[in-house]
Amino acid sequence: MTMESLGKRPSLAAIIAVGSELLTPDKLDTNSLFLTEELNSVGFKVTQKMVVGDDVHDLDSAFHYSCRVAPLVLVTGGLGPTEDDLTRDVIASALGRSLQIDKVLLEDIRKRFSERGLRMPEINRRQAEVPQGAEILRNEHGTAPGLILGNETMTAVLLPGPPRELQPMFRQHVVNRLRSTNAGQRVYRRVLRTTGETESFVDECAKPVYRKWISRSIPIQTTILASLGQIDLHLSVVSSDEFEAKAMLDDAVSELRERLGLLVFSEDGRSLPEVVGELLVERNATVSVAESCTGGLIASRLTDVAGSSVYVVGGMTTYSNAAKEILLDVSSDLLDRHGAVSDEVAIAMALAVRQKLGTDFGVSATGIAGPGGAVSGKPVGTVHVALADSAHDVVSRRCQLPGDRRRVKFQTSQVALNLLRKTLLSASER
Repeated sequence: MTMESLGKRPSLAAIIAVGSELLTPDKLDTNSLFLTEELNSVGFKVTQKMVVGDDVHDLDSAFHYSCRVAPLVLVTGGLGPTEDDLTRDVIASALGRSLQIDKVLLEDIRKRFSERGLRMPEINRRQAEVPQGAEILRNEHGTAPGLILGNETMTAVLLPGPPRELQPMFRQHVVNRLRSTNAGQRVYRRVLRTTGETESFVDECAKPVYRKWISRSIPIQTTILASLGQIDLHLSVVSSDEFEAKAMLDDAVSELRERLGLLVFSEDGRSLPEVVGELLVERNATVSVAESCTGGLIASRLTDVAGSSVYVVGGMTTYSNAAKEILLDVSSDLLDRHGAVSDEVAIAMALAVRQKLGTDFGVSATGIAGPGGAVSGKPVGTVHVALADSAHDVVSRRCQLPGDRRRVKFQTSQVALNLLRKTLLSASER
């Protein structure tokens, strides 16, 4: 199967990343992210990604499976000169091709070493071994060439593992040819980000809307992805008409936003701190933060946004009861009667930090992040957040958050930022 004949098959691609180092906690497969974005830009949907170690049987199994799910298979890594670089051998064998030394390629590799004042090690001859009938992709940044080969049902593109070699090779030799096979199609995407509800709740609300899109002549695919404190709806459509695709996605986003309401905080990729920051700028408002269980995380997330000095005045991390008393004037009587983890103390903290730092809004958080600290009626994950405004109006929320210490802290910051977002939106409608 030639590259040009791909246009006669569904525009699906599979990616196999080869390398035992990718199966350790120290190395990320960033090549698959790059290739997915590039493939989407020319209308190919990535239906599968796999990572396999430097093992003949594992790679052979992964390749045969990938050939069944997609007519285009990209394999990254394993093209070096050492014994554990198996990609050439395995893919050639799987496609019934013998390996032959390409004399022009071999001389080119020798020349690259010579230009650096080095003699080519004999082991590098392996990189000049080419499967019969394969097309060679010149590597301008290394000695491992890329290869294109296939049969009547699929095309395989073999690419070197180092990103500095893979990326220019793909852009120079592959992406334009894929574009020409696909009639100008590309994948268009939108992402709606929500917070404040569970994945099942968001899916239940959205399902009546997105289910009908699948049956359209140009279907809109929807995927729900849950992350810590956030549920995202990914919408995608494959089309050769940019105007039509974007119009379809705009309509879909509008339908979902109407259905989900204030749960949606972003439809253009912005994070929650970015959205909150823009709302504060629009209102010419400032904020200060008093934190206990989050240990400064709310302030940190707010100030991660460039330009946040316009609206973030400062914050206080009052972790102990003594710090709450000294820095925020929270009375010992209030702490004794209600405990540090309570609506009453959260409200006192929010009011005090707003007044002391002279801001329009004061945000506070207090809770039990765990793993210890639980008391009767207040298990680990119990948190209280509060928000005070310049009119001395105060709102508070009690939440029971799941997970370990890190997860509880992050989710608490998400609840606090979302409370500020919704308050700002409510104020702008008055």
